[in-house]
Amino acid sequence: VQLQASGGGLVQAGGSLRLSCAASGRSFSNYGMGWFRQAPGKEREFVAYISWSGDRTYYVDSVKGRFTIFRDNAENTVYLQMSGLEPEDTAIYSCAADRTYRNNYYRTREREYNYWGQGTLVTVSS
Repeated sequence: VQLQASGGGLVQAGGSLRLSCAASGRSFSNYGMGWFRQAPGKEREFVAYISWSGDRTYYVDSVKGRFTIFRDNAENTVYLQMSGLEPEDTAIYSCAADRTYRNNYYRTREREYNYWGQGTLVTVSS
């Protein structure tokens, strides 16, 4: 399985970005997907999760109301729409695939994922 994240860049505070994660090599539509981020000098943290069917999502409190995760199973792609960006959102964002087939619970821990993309850098200037 390969995951290719893209869409990062430099944006001013208050701006928006849309990250994409294209998947190949496995039945994408049968697995939940997550986004994580790692800020400079900090540990990687969970950001958002979407179920395999797309009807369930879950977010870390700090991004609720600002970020939206969604997926297009026909395109084997998961997205993270980010708005109201803050300097604290600056990080490398990585997508990951749930290790469990058709899991119905949200996943926030790294060990619950078995495939990871390479990450895309998001920099938010103040």
